[in-house]
Amino acid sequence: MPLRLQARHQLADIVVRYHAPHDAPGAWGLSLVPAAIENQAVAPRENLGTPPVLALPGAFLPIRAWEVAPLVALHRRGDPLPPAFSNGRTLLASPTAQTLAVRDHAALRENGVTTLRTALASPGGLVCIHDIVHHDGDRALVIRITLRNDGAAPLTLDFAASFCLGGITPFAADDAPGRLHLHRFRSAWSAEARHERRSIEELHLERTWSGHGIQVERISQAGSMPVNGWHPFAAVEDAAAGVFWAAQLAAAGSWQLELFRRADQLALAGGLADRHAGEWGKTLRPGETLALPDAFVTAVAGTLDDACARLTALQRHPLAAQPPGERELPVIFNEWCSSWGAPTHDSLTALAGTLAARAGGAVKYLVIDDGWAERPSRGFQQNGDWLVNRAAFPAGLRATADAIRARGLVPGLWFEFEAVNPGSRAWDETSHQLHRDGAPLQVGNRRFWDFRDPWVHDFLAGRVTALLRDSRIGYLKIDHNDTLGPGVDGPESPGENLRRHLAGVQQFLVRLRDGLPDLVIETCASGGHRLEPSWLALSALGSATDAHETPDIPVIAASLHRLILPAQSQIWAVLRASDSPQRLAYSLAATFLGRMCLSGDIGALDETQWGLVRDGLAAYREAVPLIRDGQWRTRRETGPSWQHPRGWQLAAARDEAAQTVLVVWHRFAGGQNEVTHALPAPGAWRLAREFSERPAVALDGGALTLADTREWTGGVALLRRETR
Repeated sequence: MPLRLQARHQLADIVVRYHAPHDAPGAWGLSLVPAAIENQAVAPRENLGTPPVLALPGAFLPIRAWEVAPLVALHRRGDPLPPAFSNGRTLLASPTAQTLAVRDHAALRENGVTTLRTALASPGGLVCIHDIVHHDGDRALVIRITLRNDGAAPLTLDFAASFCLGGITPFAADDAPGRLHLHRFRSAWSAEARHERRSIEELHLERTWSGHGIQVERISQAGSMPVNGWHPFAAVEDAAAGVFWAAQLAAAGSWQLELFRRADQLALAGGLADRHAGEWGKTLRPGETLALPDAFVTAVAGTLDDACARLTALQRHPLAAQPPGERELPVIFNEWCSSWGAPTHDSLTALAGTLAARAGGAVKYLVIDDGWAERPSRGFQQNGDWLVNRAAFPAGLRATADAIRARGLVPGLWFEFEAVNPGSRAWDETSHQLHRDGAPLQVGNRRFWDFRDPWVHDFLAGRVTALLRDSRIGYLKIDHNDTLGPGVDGPESPGENLRRHLAGVQQFLVRLRDGLPDLVIETCASGGHRLEPSWLALSALGSATDAHETPDIPVIAASLHRLILPAQSQIWAVLRASDSPQRLAYSLAATFLGRMCLSGDIGALDETQWGLVRDGLAAYREAVPLIRDGQWRTRRETGPSWQHPRGWQLAAARDEAAQTVLVVWHRFAGGQNEVTHALPAPGAWRLAREFSERPAVALDGGALTLADTREWTGGVALLRRETR
């Protein structure tokens, strides 16, 4: 068979296969196959044999029906650009990749970690180390690529992918008409994680009749908000075989993902945004290396939820470095929706007193949001100097933090330390700020520090780290409220300069964590614009969304389960004195889909309202193990609009042994009044705890039924299997 299997390994239930053409044995490509159905894979057809092809002159024939996508996809500046009408649309077909040949391949094993290491090299001195890393117990893989210039002269790359999976699908010998679909997730401010499923035919990715043209579908983001427009995730489904191939990038800034086709099979690739998508190019001098962003990949015979759960499970590894108390998912109170940017010592002391007296010790953190720092012109968001507003905090932040701690809570503080605003003295420190086209980069009313500059690190260590330490702050909310765009000035390409700047921001976070190891860090970027693995790896949790009091909060929160861990997904429940029990239950129930974050006018709630809040807090504490470790699945009917949902949603988490189940439900406008949810069988179940404005759950054998629910309410049911 002209398609040669060069190496095969099984990691957990994933078979890793390296193929190469018979006439280019060093040009390896990568494919993944679920081990359980590997025997159902078929050999690809060798040549195209349709009537239009066979009608071509004999000199044009045969036309090979398959090709091997490159193991390492990249483009070196100066090499020929990709052909077949793809120049300007993709660099994935660059001839540079064809110059790379495998020099060595080995499986390494150490301390429960298996690494499949492949070394490739090109005649020009470019060396690529392609690692597939698997930790025992995981059902997904990390692809990690390092590039090195072993030549005598500099070389410049305009494209370098973190991963490239080919051979999709190995379960069809032809071009698999009607069975392949792309899954991706759109994102917008206060509207994160909207799932989209499109057929390959809808995306206009059918192979051309002769295989001459290249088809490509690309999604990308250019800037400092990696979840701005799209989440860095893509999956391909073979609906006939019931298989998903999924990938997620750990991308701090600009990135791209593309689905590529020239032959029968598809290739899915992604990594740094290239010269086209992100103004990126990187010159490697002799001896210099470049580590590309990690890519998480998996293949599963199952559902999209199964594929996503495998990838999000990889995000658990960095959580071991978080302060131990975070494992209990303590409840947060953030005063943003209480003061709307005007906190004071007196208001915070009153909030802390209310929480201490009425929340029963169930809230741990009280976060002081924007407005604590001096605003020279008294304008909104005029930060940068990070000097305490003495009018609001006459004795300084330490006095307020001590008052919060005296009432049994841990004080938290908001910072947006990457940005500087008009009116601050920092605004005029332009030599230490990012520039674009020779002028300070300004987006709206923000300029930005240059984190490639050691002066910036030292300045912020004095203003941020010292203030947190001296004020005994235990929780840090880091915000980032606009994107830098595709690139900044500097010694390299705009995109590479941006990448190095963002690496500096993350290095500052590492320095901050090293200096304050007990500090709990929340990543926020106007809500969820940085909900991707590299930022979350440096944080205990992330802000799920800036949707504070909107009806779509439970829809957004449940949608994010496919992309981040619920344990790291902070969800707002803003409590108002005007809230009915129905509204309070709706808001509080949504927080069971992640980390509970309260806000609002809690001092004005009456005792009946506080009774319902306390019930919700008690239920949340009991539900923490399932929120943190449960296997989540969601069913819903919302209609086309998230902001005006019609119908219902039911999200359920169960433990690994299926002994406990958590059901979080919401009823929107209209829709059916009764919803049934099948429970894991066999066994009898009992209702251990219910939280809602009024009882709504009934158990009948192996099913839970919601009945007689009113519009715009929600609730929670915790179920336990009966033991005899």
